[in-house]
Amino acid sequence: MNHKQPIRPAIYVRASSKGPVGTGAIASQVDALRARIRQDDLVLEGSFCFIDEGASGISSHRPALDRLRDQVAMGAVDRIYVHSPDRLAWNRDDYVLIIDDFQHFGIEIIFIDQALKGGPVEKPL
Repeated sequence: MNHKQPIRPAIYVRASSKGPVGTGAIASQVDALRARIRQDDLVLEGSFCFIDEGASGISSHRPALDRLRDQVAMGAVDRIYVHSPDRLAWNRDDYVLIIDDFQHFGIEIIFIDQALKGGPVEKPL
């Protein structure tokens, strides 16, 4: 018998503003990502919600993103949900590096909003 393992999703959320504005942006991203995961008939474990609050997209080294990378490297995640590409990076080179890192481990990346929100990354790959 072939028993297929369930997909283990994670979410990555980033808002560069701290305080009420940033908190609202984070909450709306988390809500939208959780809804999409439910729509995909998956279950998100609480520890697989990676949030960088008050973190700029300019740097590719952020605490929650680094923890997510560690989980990916350990084989704990199969699919990553992100609101939009600019939540990962504003710099095209960093964006490509992050995507390549995840894809190296066979991770599927789902952007629920392909539109870029005015960041320097001009278009998704």
